[in-house]
Amino acid sequence: MTPAVPGPVQARGLRLCQTCNPSVTLSFVNEVAGAIADPVRREILVLLRGSRLSAGEIASRFEISRPAVSRHLRVLRECGLVRDEVVGRQRIYLLDPAPLAGLADWLAPFLRPAGWEHHLDALKTEVYRTRRERGADRREENTA
Repeated sequence: MTPAVPGPVQARGLRLCQTCNPSVTLSFVNEVAGAIADPVRREILVLLRGSRLSAGEIASRFEISRPAVSRHLRVLRECGLVRDEVVGRQRIYLLDPAPLAGLADWLAPFLRPAGWEHHLDALKTEVYRTRRERGADRREENTA
């Protein structure tokens, strides 16, 4: 089975997650979550969401050093969140949202209502139905 998330993660042959989408590995989830945990890296992703930027253009938007921005870009590149293309002497970065979809797949079971919430909704529906029926029965008795 080929992982749904393309890029460097595929080649690692990581153990599959037993509790979620089988194409998403626990190690992959940890890697992507760790990458987006840093506010500078999240800001880089926001910048790249709208356009392709060179490393210099990205670095110019931060008050940290260019080597520090470079390290952040490397982390994002290694987990597959950004890709780079060499154009002349520049490295142009672009967002690759596929790993975020993998993370969203892993998070999805936590966002769904728990089983008991579904049962409470069914109980609520049954209570309303019963009240409606009793109300109809009382109206029939009053008219008879």
